[in-house]
Amino acid sequence: MKKKIQFFSPETNKLYQLVPTATIPVLRISGVPMQRFTEIDPLKDTFTKIKALKPKGIVLDTCTGLGYTAIYSARKSQVKKVITIEKDPNVIEIAKLNPSSNELFENKKIESILGDSFEIIKKFHDEYFDCILHDPPTFVMAPELYSLAFYKEMNRVLKKGGKLWHYCPEPGKLKKKAKLKTRIISNLKKAGFFVIGYDKYSSGILVKK
Repeated sequence: MKKKIQFFSPETNKLYQLVPTATIPVLRISGVPMQRFTEIDPLKDTFTKIKALKPKGIVLDTCTGLGYTAIYSARKSQVKKVITIEKDPNVIEIAKLNPSSNELFENKKIESILGDSFEIIKKFHDEYFDCILHDPPTFVMAPELYSLAFYKEMNRVLKKGGKLWHYCPEPGKLKKKAKLKTRIISNLKKAGFFVIGYDKYSSGILVKK
C-alpha cells in the first residue's frame, strides 16, 4: 500500500490514518502510532511479539488494531483459535481498507469481537485460554487495560502454566516509562502472575500463571 488512507470520525473526534511503510502499513490515531515503526520495521515488530509469546492452543488478543498479531498467531500450526477484541469500530473500518489486514476477516481460525476488552473478558470461562497477547494503546488512552482489576481477569481466564505477553515501552530512556514498567510488573504479581522477564526485542513483559 503506497497511498495514505485516512478519515476523521465525528463520533470520537479522532483522525484515523493508515501510514505506508516499506512492509506493512501502521495505524495512527490523532497522530499517535499504534505500533512501533520508527526504530523497527512494523512487520518485524509483529514477529518479535509472536516469537516472544510462542502462541499455541486458544489465544486471546486483547486489542485487535490492524489485526497483525491475530493474523500471524493464527498462522501458527500450534494455534487452534485466536479471539481478538477491538473497542473502536473505526479501527475495524480502517482495517477493512488495509490489504495487509485481509486475513483478519478471512481466516476461519480468527474470531473478531467488537467491544471493550475490560468488559468482554468477564464473559470468558475460567482457564479458557492457553496464552494471551496484551498489546494495549498507551496508558493515557486506555488506563483501564493497565489496571490490577484487568490483570486479575487475564489471570482468571488463562490456563495454569499459560503465558501472557504484555507490551511495555522500552524502560530506561524516560523516567516515566521506567515507572510504568515497575507499576505493570507490580500489578501483574499482585494479580497472581510469575514474571519471567522483560524481552527488549519485542518491548514486552513475559509472565506465566
